Amino acid sequence: MLVHPNVLRLLSGPGRRWVSQSHGLVALHSCCTQYAIPQENVMNVFDRQAKLFQRERAAQNPKVDDFDFLKEEIGYRLADRVLDIKREMNVCVDIGSGRGFVTRHLTGHSIKKLFAIEMSPGMLNNCVLPRPEEGIVSEKILLNEDDAGLPFEDNSVDVVTSSLSMHWVNNLPGLFKEVNRILKKDGVFIGSMFGGETLFELRCSLQLAELERDGGLSSHISPFVEVQDLGNLLNRCQFRMLTIDSDEIKVAFPSIFELMRDLKGMAENNASWTRKLHLKRDTLISTAAIYKELYRNQDDTIPATFQIFYWIGWKPDASQPTPLSPQKSEISLKDLPNLDEALQKRDKDGDKES
Repeated sequence: MLVHPNVLRLLSGPGRRWVSQSHGLVALHSCCTQYAIPQENVMNVFDRQAKLFQRERAAQNPKVDDFDFLKEEIGYRLADRVLDIKREMNVCVDIGSGRGFVTRHLTGHSIKKLFAIEMSPGMLNNCVLPRPEEGIVSEKILLNEDDAGLPFEDNSVDVVTSSLSMHWVNNLPGLFKEVNRILKKDGVFIGSMFGGETLFELRCSLQLAELERDGGLSSHISPFVEVQDLGNLLNRCQFRMLTIDSDEIKVAFPSIFELMRDLKGMAENNASWTRKLHLKRDTLISTAAIYKELYRNQDDTIPATFQIFYWIGWKPDASQPTPLSPQKSEISLKDLPNLDEALQKRDKDGDKES
């Protein structure tokens, strides 16, 4: 497994000893060129060190397979969209690979070389790559995608994928520009991300419970992107022929406690800087009661909504189709009842001009 030099800064905090003792397979890729991610006015929303710890904890859980059902499903759907592109794509880069939710479903029909990029050593060690009989050359790279540039040359990658990972990135515009940089002309960027309506039931229940018990509100659910922001970002980063669609998945849980357990098991618990580190017991019990009262299903379970945004964006190329020129109407809609007369008048006017 390879570790990009820029990732060392992420691993040099308080958790470095724990990470290095738990994973002895990390080796420095000394021949890798260093790239810097474009820096803009970045909003530092997420604590990446906390997210690294959460992902490491989830990776070491012996029951991790029980919690990754949602990521498995979305990863399969995303890989299916890659397979829908009917042309050969030699090089694929998967950003935020996790345990291989996308990579395990890719085949050698279109992909010849695959790079799996992940910030967590534990997740990357468990990442499942395509089977050898698929004929895909695979490589794992340990990299903090938030502030380290992608270690690939310009115009060298055919397709970039990312499934349910980029919603934890602070410098999302810079990362999207890096993706555009490494893609070949007419290369494609395919991804998925949690949308703004994700876990709205839990958010509302927590807010009502805290207003009742504590007289104020705290941040418990991380902020998510809205579809218009995603489209604007892709346009701003020079992607064209955009396709964005959304999906809603509702998962039933016996109570709020099983929901929070599963969020922790899939490393999707809150990692924003403004998060409240402790939740009082009476507030949590009140949240559970409000959740069940407002949203319960007929079978006495509670629903948890996950909104998923999927996108496909293409790097510009001269061979791509372009929009038609705007057309000027020759006949007004008000002339439709007398269409024959309007056509005769148009023809006469045309004869006079000629």
